[in-house]
Amino acid sequence: MHEKKNTILVVEDEPQIQKMLGILLDVENFKIAESSSGKQAIRMCASIKPDLILLDLGLPDMDGKEVVTAIREWSQVPIIVLSARADDEEITIALNMGANDYVTKPFNVEVLLARINAALRTSAVREAGEPELRNGALRMDLVRHETFLNDKQVAFTPKEYDLLRYFMVNRGKMLTHKEILKAVWGAAHGDDTTYLRVYIGQIREKIEKNPKMPAFIITEAGIGYRMEVIPVTSAQAA
Repeated sequence: MHEKKNTILVVEDEPQIQKMLGILLDVENFKIAESSSGKQAIRMCASIKPDLILLDLGLPDMDGKEVVTAIREWSQVPIIVLSARADDEEITIALNMGANDYVTKPFNVEVLLARINAALRTSAVREAGEPELRNGALRMDLVRHETFLNDKQVAFTPKEYDLLRYFMVNRGKMLTHKEILKAVWGAAHGDDTTYLRVYIGQIREKIEKNPKMPAFIITEAGIGYRMEVIPVTSAQAA
């Protein structure tokens, strides 16, 4: 059984379309969250932090464009509008309000999947400057949410993955306990250093030859942690 990768929030009030999208995305190994109203979608976006949102405009409690506006006040998560409204003015307004893409119903499945993957790739590049991160024998595919050590895939829980990604993006920098916790878990967990230590230990067990003498993630006593910058060999880069 494969690990699920990116989380997609499907905001759709028609049960048949929601079910069809759920089956399609599950087959492609995406994690799926579902909402049938705009207000619920905004709350879920804040709580689960999806990697992408598929958004219908004709919601029962508010227009989908209002959902885009609300989310754009604090998040740059990719939003693809999926709507039966096909007139140019509607599309232009949605894009100008912050949607990343617009797909009209009925849609071609392959085209929709291509649009989703393109949006995820662009988002990964915006976050890290590139769709893939490398540090020595460690490689992270930010689009597919997959991690490899010496070209062998290593399974991580979602939170372990988020923590490792934060270190990879900031490799070479000394990071305090508080800023790591705030970035990965949120401001409410800023003092949970024991929690952080447990997760660091779990990651070390998966990526270090000797977890007690780590080469990747180094402890800065009393301050935080630092991921060492390890050269990528020519064989690893090939």
